[in-house]
Amino acid sequence: MATEKYININYPFKNSVKGFFLDLNTDDASAIKADLMHLILTRKGQRLYNPQFGTNLMKFIFEPNDELTLADIKDEITTAVKKYLPKLQISEVSVTESTESEYAAVLRIDYVITDEVFQTNDFVVINI
Repeated sequence: MATEKYININYPFKNSVKGFFLDLNTDDASAIKADLMHLILTRKGQRLYNPQFGTNLMKFIFEPNDELTLADIKDEITTAVKKYLPKLQISEVSVTESTESEYAAVLRIDYVITDEVFQTNDFVVINI
């Protein structure tokens, strides 16, 4: 009898269709994407015994929506990913003003997952 390999908790959190408390990832690509989303959307100080895990994106809420703030957001993301997901290779991080709201920004992270033979390109888009 073959058992399925579970890697981590899927993002966003949702009930499992297999009867587990939360839905779990079974493949590497979705596990890496979930790890990235958990890292970016976790506030520093929120995780027990690892208060430096996450980002400080919340501090940019009332900052002006200008090039300096957008560059600081980009730096915050790249620093956190380099520290906590060193095997994830970021191709590009772009932070642009939202077209829907003058008070929001759109964060797009393009990254590469390298297996031993193959490379997979993927991205995440987050409205902040």
